[in-house]
Amino acid sequence: MKKHGKKYRAAVEKIDAARKYSLDEAAKTLKEIAFARFDETVELTMWLGVDPRKADQLVRGTLVLPHGLGKSKKVLVIAQGEKIKEAEEAGADFVGGEDMVNKIKGGWLEFDAVVSTPDMMRLVGGLGKVLGPRGLMPNPKTGTVTFDVKTAVKETKAGKVEYRVDKTGVIHTAVGKVSFDAEKIADNARALIEAVVKAKPSTAKGKYMKKVNIASTMSPGLLLDEGAFAK
Repeated sequence: MKKHGKKYRAAVEKIDAARKYSLDEAAKTLKEIAFARFDETVELTMWLGVDPRKADQLVRGTLVLPHGLGKSKKVLVIAQGEKIKEAEEAGADFVGGEDMVNKIKGGWLEFDAVVSTPDMMRLVGGLGKVLGPRGLMPNPKTGTVTFDVKTAVKETKAGKVEYRVDKTGVIHTAVGKVSFDAEKIADNARALIEAVVKAKPSTAKGKYMKKVNIASTMSPGLLLDEGAFAK
């Protein structure tokens, strides 16, 4: 069993494990107990009352966080023709067509997001085994397979995140950095929770938002009052 260090144990002593915090309180507390020497990522975890094995109970979507994620993502656009120029003007970090597909096949993965035009998916589709497990595969449902390359690049750069329930009914998504003001952490987390609440499947029965936890990379988690977000 993993033993936690002195700083982690000290952080645990500063929180009430039996208490459910308001989002604003949790954001402030998270900043107070952070102890790592790097700018930790703040992550939100939601346990949902859905059965992901049923196609009509999959909870998935995207949103642009009000205050971004604290860093600009490196965006790769796979396109051809005039869309190459559009992607470059929109601020894409890497742009290309079949050459980029072959580069990825060769092991290159120095990007954080991939946008593809629909006509290039015949080539990008072959990268499923490489991009899929890393959550980088372009998908029409997340707006990353589109001819509107300009919007896709700008939204991704602005802090667009994808949320998706896993096979255990849990959504786990980053909502910022510990260096953010507590208000910004709370704003981002609230935006994500509200998006997930709106995405509640009509077929989901019983309590939908079962448990919500917020934590930074190294810190213990704080339980949130999920009732405050009940639909």
